[in-house]
Amino acid sequence: QVQLVESGGGLVQAGGSLRLSCAASGRTFRAYTMGWFRQTPGKEREFVAAISWSGDNTNYADSVKGRFTISRDNARNTVYLQMNSLKPEDTAVYYCAAAFTGLPSPRRETYDIWGQGTQVTVSS
Repeated sequence: QVQLVESGGGLVQAGGSLRLSCAASGRTFRAYTMGWFRQTPGKEREFVAAISWSGDNTNYADSVKGRFTISRDNARNTVYLQMNSLKPEDTAVYYCAAAFTGLPSPRRETYDIWGQGTQVTVSS
């Protein structure tokens, strides 16, 4: 079973950048599709980005395309989310998730392992 721990969140001004990391325990990390989701109070958790086990396929929400980049390092059991040109509407708790599936799915229900989340706050 994979366990996930996010880090890298914080407070940044609009237009700035942050890089989130998600460290995974377990030898089977490379077998999992990895995703990033985010949630604000009173709203459903929404898809941000996902990457296949090999890193060859990625998927992004329209709201972050061109600004965010997901990547992974299977040797380090880590997935990253580079966030550039941040906007106040990107403020949320960001969650890392793992799914034992081949494709970088945007569906929350596909993912069955979740981290505890890391807060990202973008000030205007």
